Amino acid sequence: MKLKTKDFDSLLNKELKNKDFKKEYDALSNEFTLAKEIIKLRKKRNLTQKDLAERIGTSQPAIARIESGNYRNLSLSFINRLAKALDAEPVIHLKSKGA
Repeated sequence: MKLKTKDFDSLLNKELKNKDFKKEYDALSNEFTLAKEIIKLRKKRNLTQKDLAERIGTSQPAIARIESGNYRNLSLSFINRLAKALDAEPVIHLKSKGA
């Protein structure tokens, strides 16, 4: 069974009510945000994970790991290759923790 985005969002909102889950989710929020953006752009371009992988010279399982939000060591050059393949522009910035 394929989980639809709407179903995922409902499940996520429910789980975020759990204090421990929210703490862990917040710690990984940048990874999850990037993963969601990649999935959204890939689908908008009608690309499969395999298609995207071929465009950037990697494997489909690597794309699946990135889209899961569990891939933490992405280089800037890899992000740039992803962006180019998705006809997107990466925007990378640092923000003070209190801001």
